[in-house]
Amino acid sequence: QVHLGESGGDSVVPGGSLRLSCSASGGSESYNCMAWFRQAPGKEREGVAAIGTGGGSAYYRDSVKGRFTISQDNAKNAWYLQMNNLKPEDSAMYYCAVGLLSPAPHCAIRGGIPSLFYLWGQGTQVTVSS
Repeated sequence: QVHLGESGGDSVVPGGSLRLSCSASGGSESYNCMAWFRQAPGKEREGVAAIGTGGGSAYYRDSVKGRFTISQDNAKNAWYLQMNNLKPEDSAMYYCAVGLLSPAPHCAIRGGIPSLFYLWGQGTQVTVSS
């Protein structure tokens, strides 16, 4: 089975930046959409960003648009989340996930829906506090 591993979480002050990484290894499961989700204590898991394996348009939740950027490196089976101008409300456990969406372009439309993703990483903690 494909294994997902996240890294890059840390504690930063408001306005700081972090880059999260996720790598996929092993297994042969197919996926065409790679995403980042987050979950804060007492809150539901929410989609942050998603991108198709073919690149192109990406999904972003409104609160991170202009601050976060998702990117991919298919040669490394990896994707990243560059987070700039972090705010305290961005504090959460961040999870990467993969899914097989049909049609593929729906990754940019529905990439924030947790139930569409079938494999998840263990999470990496992001804390934004002064």
